[in-house]
Amino acid sequence: MLHFLWESISFHMLLIFLIVFLLVADYMKNRKPKHYPPGPFSLPFVGHIYLTNKKNPQIMVQKLTEKYGNIYSTRMGSTPLVFINGLQMVKEVLVNQGENFMVRPEMPMSREAFTNVGLVFSNGHLWKHQRRFTLSTLRNFGLGKRSLEERIQEECQCLVDVFREEQGNPFNPHFQINNAVSNVICSITFGNRFEYHDEDFQKLLQLMDETVSLQATIMAQLYNCLPSIIKFLPGPHQTIFKNWRLMKSFVKEKIDKHKEDWNPSESRDFIDSYLQEIAKVSNDNGSGIFQEENLVDCALDLLFAGTETTSTTIRWALLYMAVYPEIQARVQAEIDAVIGQGRQPALEDRNNMPYTNAVIHEVQRKGNIIPFSLPRMTEKDTVLDGFHIPKSTIVVINLTSVLFDKNEWEAPDTFNPGHFLKDGQFWKRESFMPFSIGKRACLGEVLARSELFLFFTALLQKFTFQAPPDTTLSLDFKLGMTLSPQPYKICALPR
Repeated sequence: MLHFLWESISFHMLLIFLIVFLLVADYMKNRKPKHYPPGPFSLPFVGHIYLTNKKNPQIMVQKLTEKYGNIYSTRMGSTPLVFINGLQMVKEVLVNQGENFMVRPEMPMSREAFTNVGLVFSNGHLWKHQRRFTLSTLRNFGLGKRSLEERIQEECQCLVDVFREEQGNPFNPHFQINNAVSNVICSITFGNRFEYHDEDFQKLLQLMDETVSLQATIMAQLYNCLPSIIKFLPGPHQTIFKNWRLMKSFVKEKIDKHKEDWNPSESRDFIDSYLQEIAKVSNDNGSGIFQEENLVDCALDLLFAGTETTSTTIRWALLYMAVYPEIQARVQAEIDAVIGQGRQPALEDRNNMPYTNAVIHEVQRKGNIIPFSLPRMTEKDTVLDGFHIPKSTIVVINLTSVLFDKNEWEAPDTFNPGHFLKDGQFWKRESFMPFSIGKRACLGEVLARSELFLFFTALLQKFTFQAPPDTTLSLDFKLGMTLSPQPYKICALPR
């Protein structure tokens, strides 16, 4: 009987049956639970990939927010996502119910490239212990202290010197800024800064920059949705993985050199401190939280986080100053009045420079370099604003919706330092959260804020930034791991 039925079924019938079966299986797998956040129509298998705007994903998010409200759902491939928008909902997720949204999801790209044992993508006890250790170590090496301020000031002077060598001619400041900013975190992590012409250091910075840019490519995004297929195909995602292997080799080499002349009783930098912790835990039969593999990833996380975001913000700052010369002139007038030309800017000057501080904050707001923060995942079934969000659902925090909220900002789409001024004094705004908020907020916020102030004021103290002759500078962004300015050339005219 079975043989007869098999022979009587045509290929077309079999194909139709297979398609119907797959469609039903996809529907059953991806059907929404009761009281799940609303969302647009989803295609079988691919979900809402068809809605993605590869040049500006914020456009799609804005349209869906206007249609469905501050909480809505989408699906990329078979991965469900819930988007959170607006100040109150973001605070609810990151602070009020922060414990329910503490987990980082295991995204295929991050698992393959970053791994899940560093500072950014780890979870649970591993994350808590490593974050606590890193914060403590950063403080020991000067975070919030005069010693770190002096390290930053040293790099400020080096950056001023290389800008001066351009003699007012048009140049792209990208890698000079990367050099200076990266050297600050390198001095803490590796115990030394690198000369700007150091070939190994330049190669590392180029690998980092290329990796940041390639994160936005279609193949890298598809890898997160369909990793079992995309991993066998050529494309930019393969370059990302190759770059990570090379960057890890660089860090491992530095660790090996540290081990050659390591003195357990003396800690020169982050690597030494971590090696001490590895030795201490192994002697105490610890749980294996502190291991050399983890050290490699922690060091890379510090290097990436301590370079890319701050460097990109400074590049935006110089661009905005060239585009808005009247704002630049007002910043320089405040620098001249408070600091003058006879000494370097210091962190203690910040409280006496409300306009400069406001401009830096407006650069961060308008630059919006990490528009969606880093993804979270529900640790258990959670109710949010009446909606049921099941355990293990990936949650995307739309910081753009807060930084550009028309109800929070006078002119959200305009570069306006007045957003941070009240009666001539600096005004701290609750809706300003480029470093995110809550327990998983950026652990380098204090360092980044210090660098932004010192680098920005040091450069504007010595130079006026202008567009090259017969050139109109663009404020369009380049999509990558961060939103960075399109490559530009600028003139740094000595003052």
